[in-house]
Amino acid sequence: MTWVVGSLLVLGAFLMFLTGLGLLRMPDIFTRMHAATKGASLGVALLLLGAALVFQEVMVVTKAVVTVGFIFLTAPVAASLLGRAAYARRTPLWEGSVMDEGRGKINVPINPVADQEDATSQETKPT
Repeated sequence: MTWVVGSLLVLGAFLMFLTGLGLLRMPDIFTRMHAATKGASLGVALLLLGAALVFQEVMVVTKAVVTVGFIFLTAPVAASLLGRAAYARRTPLWEGSVMDEGRGKINVPINPVADQEDATSQETKPT
């Protein structure tokens, strides 16, 4: 049992490490959200499963299972909403992106005043 718990904890910690690495290395917000959602959800699930196996109490196992379920339900929804908001704000895609699946599906509000402010604020930034 100790090997199983140790393996779960090490694998969960490794996935959390990969999540952090993905957040640092990915080129744009859309790929960063993918890394954060997938790796962190599975990493936390493995860590909580390892903790539940260590304590083996009904209350601890129940809380771990409910927490894992909550994370698996809310993390993808939050990432989707953040992605839609970033796309609607016209956050540029990475130049290596091969397709734009949001084109025609996500309403991008037309706001010429905000577009003009964004253009002037980028012009005044030092390079």
